[in-house]
Amino acid sequence: MAEEVKSESEKKKEDWMNSKWRPMMGWLYMATCTFDFVIFPVLWSLLQAVTKVGAITQWQPLTLQGAGLYHIAMGAVLGLAAFGRTQEKLAGANNGGIQAPTTGFQGGSSAFGSPAAGGFGNSGSFGSPAPSTSFTPAPSWGTTPTAPTSSFGSGFGAPATGQVVAGFGGKPAPMQPEQPQI
Repeated sequence: MAEEVKSESEKKKEDWMNSKWRPMMGWLYMATCTFDFVIFPVLWSLLQAVTKVGAITQWQPLTLQGAGLYHIAMGAVLGLAAFGRTQEKLAGANNGGIQAPTTGFQGGSSAFGSPAAGGFGNSGSFGSPAPSTSFTPAPSWGTTPTAPTSSFGSGFGAPATGQVVAGFGGKPAPMQPEQPQI
């Protein structure tokens, strides 16, 4: 089977379409939003003012009909196109033969991921010991809380002092002090 021979102009046409479809999608989306949200509302208002329509209505954006599915779809297309192009650039496509350095998640070492020689944030690998802290951790559940020293009686969290009686529904309730008679 013979290979298909393409002329330089055919290669350029194919290359132009392959390389420019992502920017064209962006231009198309920008033009659609400009017309639907800026130009058409102004023209709609001018048209109603010139024709002196009795009931003036507001422009309803066409791309927002159907819950804005157009914007959701274009966001997906442009987002995936940008992600795909980023992956192509990382793989070395259309970089003039220059390969991108392998850093980060692609493998190899980089200055960003390499451990520091010292200073702030020195630890960070899985085998290194945990950094020391100078604060005392909070007591864990089940320990007896210490009552704060206060002249206003027992503090928050201290055991209640006084007699406990059964309240409504059989739940324990503190004893109410006697009220003075007025």
